[in-house]
Amino acid sequence: MNLLPVFVVGLAGSVHCAGMCGGIVSAFSTLPAQRVIPIASGAAKVRSWPLVLGYNAGRIGSYAVAGAIAGGLAGSAADLARVAQWQTAGYWLMNLMLAALGLYLMDAWRGLARVEAAGGTLWQGMHRTLRPVMRAVVPMDTPLKALGLGAIWGWVPCGMVYSVLLTALLSGSAPQGAAVMAAFGLGTLPMLLAMGLLGAKLRAAMQRRAVRLLCGLLVLGFGLLGIARAAGGMQHGWIDALCLTVQQ
Repeated sequence: MNLLPVFVVGLAGSVHCAGMCGGIVSAFSTLPAQRVIPIASGAAKVRSWPLVLGYNAGRIGSYAVAGAIAGGLAGSAADLARVAQWQTAGYWLMNLMLAALGLYLMDAWRGLARVEAAGGTLWQGMHRTLRPVMRAVVPMDTPLKALGLGAIWGWVPCGMVYSVLLTALLSGSAPQGAAVMAAFGLGTLPMLLAMGLLGAKLRAAMQRRAVRLLCGLLVLGFGLLGIARAAGGMQHGWIDALCLTVQQ
């Protein structure tokens, strides 16, 4: 697996994270100093670093666990994975989801919002079960609580996560699936780290139409390249470095 394209997709797709996770991470810098989370100014900014890092470590850890589960499921069905038709279908689906993600980031097509809504139904049931855990991590005034909240937030329904999770499924093993999702999570990290320290101003800037359009075009390009390759229109070689998964 070439993890660089997965990292880039996470980096470009983090404009979506600005909406999904931005409210939490920007709170690190916007709440008054006397509240549970310090403002990002002077010494208070230094104290906010452990909370920002703890939250993101928990979030990326949950992504890696989800990737390990997805990759392990495929790995345990190794014989099925060797069936050319199954593998080709999965490759097509993964790249179509990637193209859909690009359109979603551009606000050109909102199909993935329906996927998130479907996942939201399941999340509501999980949320009732997780209420005792949520009470344990709120208020988020220690790095350990931030880690716990991030770990919970990593399971919130997200079309972008689902898109990359298909790549983890095609990785063929739990360690590779975890690596795929960890690379994706690390791609989203720069945006959320900056937002956690700079706050709502950066969040607003990342939601601008031009920024979302540019990032969406980049992700859409990955998907279209993969579709063209799946259709047999592009030979192997340099294109391998730009495809999120390699057809066997």
